[in-house]
Formats: sequence, structure tokens, C-alpha cells
Amino acid sequence: MAKQRKTRKILFVTPPYHCGVVEVAGRWIPLNFVYLAGAARLAGLEAEIYDAMTKFHGYPEIEQRLRQAGADYVASTAITSTINDAIKTLALAKQLHPATVTILGGVHPTFCYEEVFSSTDAVDYIVCGEGETTLRILLETLEAGGDPSAVPGLAFMRNGALVKTPKRCFLESIDDLAAAWDLLEWPDYKYFVISDSRLGAISTSRGCDHDCIFCSQQKFWEKTWRARDPQKVANEVEHLYHTYGVNVFLITDEYPTSDRMRWETFLDLIIALELPIYLLMETRTPDIIRDRDIMWKYRKAGVVHIYIGIEATDQATLDFIKKEIDVTEGKQALDIIHEHGIITETSFVLGFPDETRKSIERTLKMAQYYNPDNAHFLAITPWPYADMYEEVKPYIRVHDYAKYNLIDPIIEPKRMSMLQIDVAIVDCYRRFYMRKLTEVVTMKDEFKRGYLMRAMKLIMGSSFIVKKLGMGTLGKVPAKIEEMMKKIA
Repeated sequence: MAKQRKTRKILFVTPPYHCGVVEVAGRWIPLNFVYLAGAARLAGLEAEIYDAMTKFHGYPEIEQRLRQAGADYVASTAITSTINDAIKTLALAKQLHPATVTILGGVHPTFCYEEVFSSTDAVDYIVCGEGETTLRILLETLEAGGDPSAVPGLAFMRNGALVKTPKRCFLESIDDLAAAWDLLEWPDYKYFVISDSRLGAISTSRGCDHDCIFCSQQKFWEKTWRARDPQKVANEVEHLYHTYGVNVFLITDEYPTSDRMRWETFLDLIIALELPIYLLMETRTPDIIRDRDIMWKYRKAGVVHIYIGIEATDQATLDFIKKEIDVTEGKQALDIIHEHGIITETSFVLGFPDETRKSIERTLKMAQYYNPDNAHFLAITPWPYADMYEEVKPYIRVHDYAKYNLIDPIIEPKRMSMLQIDVAIVDCYRRFYMRKLTEVVTMKDEFKRGYLMRAMKLIMGSSFIVKKLGMGTLGKVPAKIEEMMKKIA
């Protein structure tokens, strides 16, 4: 009797990168791997997802898992800040099993594949752009002993020379992608701000057709936007709720509300499900203003948290980064959201080449005037492939990609040092939240008060945040915050 051939395996591994802010609120599922693992299954392979980042595993644990898995293929993904750890993870796979085929995808390697290959020989293939079809065909080709140079959407080295295959067109429909939900270790995923939560994620669309010069997404998706059938997304929500107990959903779209009719249909469908769920989302300020009359549907559907990217509080900066909004729209949008008891979150970007202490002070005062529930003060980060990169390149002082996390300053302005920017960012956080704490403690909306108090407790309890708070003028966490924290505890 002929011996049955063992099914070949691919292991997807998240790079073990941490910068201390995103993880404060929850543990987020790697939705990209859910779709990519589905594609790998279509190619006939067994697939595993190992979320080392969420598990807070370091390289000793990753090595153990790689040995245990014995995978024929190991794949990872990277944005700019995680590229070093993604490469290190694949290098470890190669070290343990030299015959392992390593595959890398994501925004950073899509644009910087030459740089990646010049820095390491641990990466066999880079999937450029949208990955599901390219990965499936690559795996089918390799399993059949075919030539990968015939697969569009790839970059790889052959005999010391770079091979870049033709660009693959985006999928016409993103409705029927195979999703390997069963491969996630669901108990790992929680949203700490809501008790007894299981955190999932859904994608209702892909892309953004706007022009923000600092953004990686409009670049990656080539200013295109494609939407899923809202009925199929609602079916997916229902499936995840009943099958895996997901009750908090992050909508991962860059721009879910682009088409008002479609978006309202989605809200209506979710409302009709009558499920006890919460939705977290982001969108653009003009769409909130546009949707003023249906904002009650947002809340009834379960939307409890909306992030809008204000980025700047003066029109000149908004025009420079091509945000395509009026400076007055941010306050208007936040007020509309607040009228419906929904938590707001936004960010203000600091450290542009012309930044001064006075301009930062103006930004803080305007942030306090706008009064979002959560504000982030971020360091402008020039992705090496972003439209703004060449313009700000003379001011870049940091070249370690691990620092390209919107937290650590990368640019040194003309009239400020990088240390001054770092301290100014921390002081903006301190002064904003010292003022905000008093407001939150006295809020009458019980859900919103509890939500924000738990969020602030998580933020203030983070060792990363405490360290950052200690950088400012006091050299320690302010006594007022410590006093308020006792009330929150």
C-alpha cells in the first residue's frame, strides 16, 4: 500500500513588536491572517495562525512554536515599525529549518522590497499589494514545482538578481474571500474597556480614495475603494457572535462610510439582528456631519466608539497634509457624536518641520476646545514610501524603523530639538487628561462614564504611559492624576 503523503503546512506568525499604546485597550485579532490562511487552504495546505504579538511571546517562545509546528512555509507581515521583528522571525525559521520557505507581505515590504532583500537573505518571497490571490497562486505554483516568476504580485531573489513580477490587479469583489476564523485562539482576544468581552474584527470595505500625504493606506490601495455587500457583512457579524461569542467588533476599514446608502443599509441590517454587541470604528469628519440625521442609527446598531482623524487644528497644516477638510469641521463632528452618547477619539499630529512651542500650545488649546473623549498627540512619522517623505527628508534624524510608531519623534523641526518635541507631546497628554479626568468623573451618562474611567485606568496603569508621563516637567506622574486614579480604581 502506498504511503499517504502528509499535508504540507504554512504557519502565519505575527512579529513580536510592542510600542505600548495600542495594546493598552485590548488584544486585536490579525484579520489579514484570517483571510490569508483561508487562501492557503484553497491552495491545499494546512494552515496555522500563531499570534505571537498578542500572546506577548518573545523569541524563545517563538522558537519553540516554530520547532513544534514543523511548517514547510512560514509567513509574516509588516508595517514599517514591525519590519525588523518580522525579518527576525523569518530568519529564526530559516535558522531552525533551512529548507523552510519564508514569505513576507504588508505595506512596508510592498514598497520597500529592494531594501528588504538588500538587508537579509531570510526572506524568500515578498507578496506585494493585496495578498490573498497572490499567496494562493504562489503556494500552488511552488507545490507543483512551477516557476514563481509567472506569478504576478511577487518580488524575490534568483541567482543574486532581483525578480519583480508584474503588478497584480485588485480583486473585483472582496465579498467571497475564504476566512479561517476557526484558526484563531479566541480566548486571547479581549477589549479591556468592556467587561466580559470577546473582541473580533470585520472588514466592510478596502481602501481610501483621498490624498493625505502622510498616510500609507491611500498609497497601498492606490486611492481605490471597494465595498462588501452589507448583507454578507451582517451575516458575518451574526456568525461570529453565535459561533465564537464575539460581542465587540472592530471595523477595520480605513473608510467604511464612503457610500452613505450602503452604510445606512449596513446599520439597518445590524439593528435588525438585535444582538447585544458593540462596534468600534473610524471615519472622516465630513461623513459624520453628513450623517447627522442618522447618527441615532449608529448608536442603535451598537456603535459606541468612533475615531475621526482631525490631525491638525490649523488650516495651513491641514492643507499641507491634504486632509481635505475644513478646520471647523472637527469640532462640529465631535459635537454631533457626543449628542448621541458615543465615545470619541481623535489624534493631533505634532513635530512638523515648522513646529514651534507656540504652535504646539495652540494645538493643545484647540484640542481642549474640541474636547474629544480620547485625544492622542502623535509624532509625525514619514513612512519611506509616503508622498510627504521627500519633502521632510532633510529633517529626519532617526532611521531605526522600530521607532516609526507615531510615538517616538523621527523629525527634528527647524526651531525645536527632538527631545523638546518628545517632552511637548507628553505634556500635551498630561495637561489634556488632567483636565479631562474631572469631567469624566462627573459625567451623568453611566455607560460613557464607566467606559472612559476604565479606559483611563488602563492608560494610566500602563508602564509605558507612566514612563512617558515621567518625562515631562515634573519628572513624575502628577499628584492630581494619582488622586483621580484612586477614584477610578
